[in-house]
Amino acid sequence: MAARADSPHPEPPVVRVITSYTLRTILRTMLAAVALAIALYLVYLLRKPIGWVLIACFLAVALSGPVNLLNRRMRRGFAIAIVYFLLLLIPVGIGALVVPPLVTQGNNLIHNLPDYVHDVQTFSERNTTLRKLNSDYHITQKLQEQANKLPSRAGDAASVLGNIGLGLVNSLFALFTILVLTAFLLGSGRRWIDAALGTRPPPEAERIRRTLDNMGRAVGSYVGGALAQATLAALAAFVVLTILGVPFAGALAIIVLLADLIPLVGATIGAVLIGVVTLFADFPTATIVWAIFSIIYQQVENTLIQPQIQRRAVDVHPFGVIVAVLFGSTLLGIIGALVAIPIAASVQIGIRELWTYRRESRSAGQLVEAAADDVPPPAPDEAS
Repeated sequence: MAARADSPHPEPPVVRVITSYTLRTILRTMLAAVALAIALYLVYLLRKPIGWVLIACFLAVALSGPVNLLNRRMRRGFAIAIVYFLLLLIPVGIGALVVPPLVTQGNNLIHNLPDYVHDVQTFSERNTTLRKLNSDYHITQKLQEQANKLPSRAGDAASVLGNIGLGLVNSLFALFTILVLTAFLLGSGRRWIDAALGTRPPPEAERIRRTLDNMGRAVGSYVGGALAQATLAALAAFVVLTILGVPFAGALAIIVLLADLIPLVGATIGAVLIGVVTLFADFPTATIVWAIFSIIYQQVENTLIQPQIQRRAVDVHPFGVIVAVLFGSTLLGIIGALVAIPIAASVQIGIRELWTYRRESRSAGQLVEAAADDVPPPAPDEAS
């Protein structure tokens, strides 16, 4: 009997299994993609607190050295409190040196600006070209009018100062949060790490602990070396500026210290800023002397001071330093540039330890296989 043309043909079992497996694979892939998208979106929403946590981790690693040193003589809580007190003295001292000169000079600029404009007007009247431009466009007259209006407009800056104050409050809140997180990490971070390593086999846990200790020493050494290098640059700048008679040498030395902490370009930026200040102090003598000193000192710092300070801290290739600073500055700005090198050193230490572990594991496996090949086969049973 012939089969009906419209009768259904059941699929073979193999086809049904392959189709079911393909559908499950597609479904798992879609769910994984959706989960990844949700995770990335959550990271984007939480980018600010995540950044705070990362900064707190970096500070905890950097401060663990002095805290551990003091912890040998006192309780850990007191050691953390002393380190925090010394840490908070730094911005207080910087503010005491920098803020009063800024306020004084800003106030003097506002009140003396009409006199400055009058001096410019007098100078332009003595110069033929400038006098012609002034008669055509009335430049000095307009400057004089705006300068006379400037003191009366000082009150209009209240809204700008209010916005600045709001930003300052937000920054202080972020700083307080980061310091609290850092204190928790300093107090309990080691116990958390030991608890996590307790879940791993002893040889693996010991290797991970050694790697983390090496990373911590690298970060702490880098921070200490960078601070020592910047402090030495600030002291040298203070001595030179004092000899040249440049006002507010202490505040300008603080600017050099902060700028020198920025890798690669920080020292140049600080030198240029101070050079601009010397234009108004004693031009051209102070400017020329400062330029010569800056060029010579940067060469000495790059070839002698920095290698001596940082040779035991981090061992990162110059290409890696540049790439790390570029990536860090792009992601987190100045903070990213500051932490880029120690993070690159930590990643390098982790990769080196992982490579060593895999090489040792491969060598151990080869030894086991060689030992198994050398074992003689069992002797045959003797006939009874």
